[in-house]
Amino acid sequence: MQIVVTGGLGFIGSHTVVELQNEGYEVIVIDNLSNSSIDVLGGIERITGKQPIFEQIDLREKAAVQAFFAKYTEVTGVIHFAASKAVGESVQNPLLYYENNIASLVYLLQELQKKPEAHFIFSSSCTVYGQAEVMPIAETTPIQAAMSPYGNTKQIGEEIISDVTKVSGLNAILLRYFNPIGAHPSAEIGELPIGVPQNLVPFITQTGMGLRKELSVYGNDYPTVDGTCVRDYIHVVDLAKAHVVALQRLLDKKNETALEVFNLGTGKGSSVLEVITAFEKVSEQKLPYTIVPRREGDVTEAYANTEKANKILGWKTAATLEEAIESAWKWEQKIRK
Repeated sequence: MQIVVTGGLGFIGSHTVVELQNEGYEVIVIDNLSNSSIDVLGGIERITGKQPIFEQIDLREKAAVQAFFAKYTEVTGVIHFAASKAVGESVQNPLLYYENNIASLVYLLQELQKKPEAHFIFSSSCTVYGQAEVMPIAETTPIQAAMSPYGNTKQIGEEIISDVTKVSGLNAILLRYFNPIGAHPSAEIGELPIGVPQNLVPFITQTGMGLRKELSVYGNDYPTVDGTCVRDYIHVVDLAKAHVVALQRLLDKKNETALEVFNLGTGKGSSVLEVITAFEKVSEQKLPYTIVPRREGDVTEAYANTEKANKILGWKTAATLEEAIESAWKWEQKIRK
């Protein structure tokens, strides 16, 4: 049973490939290596004992997507990670985000709707909720106006998938993640940002290693426990396992409708300063940081109501914040040797 993982050498994608292969799936990775490394294939093989099939394809090239599906005719499911994902960058370069995140999705779905039956897992985000008025955020929480082009691409992507499921044999699950962090416990794969990290934890670990002079904390005047933004930080391995469960649900035809939506998080919010404190505890060192002005596009707080995923998918997170931070720190130390 061939499963395609787009962006499969990226942070979440690579961990999902590991979990899929551990469950016996034959995985085909598509990645254009724009924000990932070919070396990740070796890490996946060292963990699972098997290297996935790899195709270097830019999904913005329609002909290349068509050629891929002409070559691999036995594909039964696609888990779609390939997308640009930095809020700040999307504000600065919106057209890059609309091309990369929307065009690639359209080209994939055009091929999948040709099949009598297809299964699609979409890497969505809690950013679709904007600044929700009530915490925790449930799947029924109203979708607010997007606060960034990145968030808007996820909203548009969900709408496109919804429309396609109504007129084709496509069954899809939208997985709205909160904030993935950490690394595989083996330290064979982890988060490997190209250039300056856009996410909090790799910036923290790079600062801890001395690669960055200090961490910038964007604002300490939010109406939160300590004035800094609050997020729901989920260990990437817990997140990856949810994708396997969701895919299996579609393959077993247990989905109640052609389109289903699940939040993936821990159900607990942690502030930026609390994450810094957790790092200082596991690393046994102080982290240099400076409070700077708020960043455009950031919401005040976002954490998940996970009851639906817990009950219907039978999935819940296992790792604590400190365990996730510790795995990220172990990974950072390994790659800087």
